Amino acid sequence: MKTNMGVVDRLVRIAAAAAIVVLYCLEVISGVWAVVLGIVAVVFIVTSFIGFCPLYVPFRISTKKKPKPSP
Repeated sequence: MKTNMGVVDRLVRIAAAAAIVVLYCLEVISGVWAVVLGIVAVVFIVTSFIGFCPLYVPFRISTKKKPKPSP
């Protein structure tokens, strides 16, 4: 499994997951929305730590920077 997520992509996902957790703790979200967004937050955190997003594969998306060629 090759990584396909760049640093900025990972940081944005972690920030979004943290925002979801804060909204849940402040009781802004509850019920079904809390469960759905909680699952999304877990997926964001897992994909951020492994650096691979399976949803990017069929679309051939990669936010990872390509290495600069050596002169």
